[in-house]
Amino acid sequence: MMMNDAVDLFCSYLKTQNKAELTISAYNRDLLQFSDYAEQALNLELSDLTIEHVDSWLVRGYLSHLVEQRVTRKTIARKLAALRTFFKFFCRDGTLTQNPLQRIASPKLGRLLPKFLFQDQMQRMLETADLTDIWGLRDQLIIELLYGSGLRVSELVGLDRGDLEINADILKIRGKGRKDRIVPVTPYALKVMTAYLAQREDAHPALLLGKRGDRLSARAVRRILERLARSSGQAQHVHPHMLRHSFATHLLDGGADLRTVQELLGHKQLSSTQIYTHLTRERLKEVYAKAHPRAKQ
Repeated sequence: MMMNDAVDLFCSYLKTQNKAELTISAYNRDLLQFSDYAEQALNLELSDLTIEHVDSWLVRGYLSHLVEQRVTRKTIARKLAALRTFFKFFCRDGTLTQNPLQRIASPKLGRLLPKFLFQDQMQRMLETADLTDIWGLRDQLIIELLYGSGLRVSELVGLDRGDLEINADILKIRGKGRKDRIVPVTPYALKVMTAYLAQREDAHPALLLGKRGDRLSARAVRRILERLARSSGQAQHVHPHMLRHSFATHLLDGGADLRTVQELLGHKQLSSTQIYTHLTRERLKEVYAKAHPRAKQ
């Protein structure tokens, strides 16, 4: 089977599995990048490259190429996972008899703790937006929902007005992998949301709009947060997922159990949520080292 046809078929299969568009796009990009390398390594045109041309030696050469390009281990692991899933699919349907990645190990990754804001830093950001106009109210609502409800940025910009159940104080979220969940909305978010919508004179279904009157993009949200972070005196780069990390960390610090946090975040596996327990432990150790007289050097 031709490589480009195989990539199209595989991406079509992912759509039937309700994979997110961003996930499918990432798979497609990684597979096409590997195809470009394979063409050059085998001295073939893309129209002549087949999935049968790929063997373990070619894959190992690709990994060496990525290392030479100083690609991070995390990115290499992601690209390798895409290839592994791709060839596993064609082994399963009988197109291939052997997976060329069967004996290739993924690079070991050091576990990085997610970055978050301390409660006083978070409070400064919450007090930064100008609430005297509609755009300041919108910016405040962005922070309130990312931090107060633990939303992903894709979930935030995908919200419609009808997703809010005001009487129940909850939002219906279309989560990662099209998995729906319900999250609570804080009284602060509800108050800002009511004020923001009261100033809207349009009939657009999106909850958050840009200044051109269209649905706010994830990129625009990142720029807004960067601006608010600078205005609040944050020295570090603040991105939307950092507020989600802060949401989970502050919940656990306040005594929430891990299963509840897992449900609120929409994590499929508990192991995805457990990293926040490591985060709170590290913070406890840091506070202890600074505060206890016997812990100080």
